[in-house]
Amino acid sequence: MKIGVLSDTHGHFDPKIPKLFAGVDHILHGGDVGLPWLILELEQIAPVTAVLGNNDAGLEYRETEVVEFDGRKYLVHHIVDPRKPAGAIQSRIIREGPDVVVFGHTHKPFSEAMGRTLFFNPGYAGKPRFNLPRSVAILHSEADRIRPEFIEL
Repeated sequence: MKIGVLSDTHGHFDPKIPKLFAGVDHILHGGDVGLPWLILELEQIAPVTAVLGNNDAGLEYRETEVVEFDGRKYLVHHIVDPRKPAGAIQSRIIREGPDVVVFGHTHKPFSEAMGRTLFFNPGYAGKPRFNLPRSVAILHSEADRIRPEFIEL
């Protein structure tokens, strides 16, 4: 199974995304969507699960979503410090026991297993800013592992 992952679009839908995400089974958006039409564009590619980011006031998404695909659990939340999660999200991670925690906010790609959980940030897919490289990712759910693939925009 292939899961497209992006975050921090801030209302910018990169025209490369449909081709890059062609064939994914689901898309996870780690927050800071920007404008709701962006999710409609993503839904033309595959079903989407999105969460609120700190810049998404007025959008009707939850702060945290937990979804399961291919026997694996994914927790999606915008702001997560993998090394020291804030109290509420840390409790949720402990309670849910996800295989993957998808987050955004930092605009920097991150992929590191801590215990049995992969903490994963695809980077940011919005308009270029902060002199940071832009990226999206695909999580390949394979029989024995989840293999991340970062894709530069």
